[in-house]
Amino acid sequence: MKNILVVVDMQKDFVDGSLGTPEAQAIVPAVVKKIEEFNGDIIVTYDTHPENYLETSEGIKLPVKHCIKGTEGWELDKNVAEALSSKPYTAVEKPTFGSVDLPSVIRKITGDQDFTIELVGLCTDICVVSNALLLKANFPECKISVDSACCAGVTVDTHNHALSVMRMCQIDVI
Repeated sequence: MKNILVVVDMQKDFVDGSLGTPEAQAIVPAVVKKIEEFNGDIIVTYDTHPENYLETSEGIKLPVKHCIKGTEGWELDKNVAEALSSKPYTAVEKPTFGSVDLPSVIRKITGDQDFTIELVGLCTDICVVSNALLLKANFPECKISVDSACCAGVTVDTHNHALSVMRMCQIDVI
């Protein structure tokens, strides 16, 4: 049995940058501990936007420049990067909330072995829930979980709503 940890968008802009929140900053130690103690394969997603982000469909609806590739805000939070520095991981850049490439990356890692998937990261109510639902649709028989103590949403209410949606879609919330 393989175990996969998906670390979603633990980037500077979401932690303490242009879209950072106190709640996002508060989960960093738990995410670091999870990475350090995890025994299995790690995948790290990067929210990745071009310089002309504000002209994109997402940028028009969320007019805050963030995670522009090559900027400091696109980089992982320094504590998360440090925890990952001693572990092999697969990076996946994604131009939007959910990564359509993530299922094929997982298939490549797991081959024909059984596996579990655990998700942690930011933001619970946008990118974590999007990726969790994509993965559940692609792997309906796989045990998929989200560690709520290692996630934060745009607000506490929307974080809790996203956790509720994931529970309803048979994703374990721990």
